[in-house]
Amino acid sequence: MNDFSVDMNEYLPLREVVFNTLRKAILKGELKPGERLMEIALAERLGVSRTPVREAMRKLELEGLVVMIPRRGAQVANITEKDLNDVLEVRIALENLSIENACARMTEEQLEQLWEAAKIFEKTMADGNLVKLAEADVAFHEVIYQSSDNRRLNQVLNNLREQIYRYRVEYLKDEETRNLLVKEHEELYEAIKARDVKTAQEISFRHIENQREAIVCSIREETAQREKEKKNK
Repeated sequence: MNDFSVDMNEYLPLREVVFNTLRKAILKGELKPGERLMEIALAERLGVSRTPVREAMRKLELEGLVVMIPRRGAQVANITEKDLNDVLEVRIALENLSIENACARMTEEQLEQLWEAAKIFEKTMADGNLVKLAEADVAFHEVIYQSSDNRRLNQVLNNLREQIYRYRVEYLKDEETRNLLVKEHEELYEAIKARDVKTAQEISFRHIENQREAIVCSIREETAQREKEKKNK
């Protein structure tokens, strides 16, 4: 089992703490697609009883991050190409709404924050920490979501984004991809600054489509690897 530990929070019930810890481990790829989740082992690892682990599993199953396999128990859900396309189809529609709102409502202060977030992403590239880089990319888009001034829209977009978080690090491993993201962030900033909804939406669509293609490659490689492992057993 990969190296992760419980993230204690004195203000949350233990079941929520366990749920948040396991969810984060799955989203960040510390618990990998297809990996079995043994209640006893997880409870021992996190220093809790089996009850909060079992409750967390049920919630993770509802979110589609965990699946229950007959006679095998729980395991981290694999993302299929169909899952990915479904998520991104919805995300593109909602991103378009978010960008339309941002072009109409983004303040000068928020524009400065957006530019700063773009520059932080560029600087983070030099560190070579892909998790931090993924977080810097998220922070850039978060400024756009916040400026749209629609809390419900933000919640749904964040949930959709997190469903594919574990593949974002794979996407960022390619240097050419990282350089492209720097360019797309700057172009998106300029379009929003100009209040040019159509151009901003086109850039956003291209941004997501590039990500989709890269993640599809990653999913296919994982599927091929699993099939190979099955044959070798």
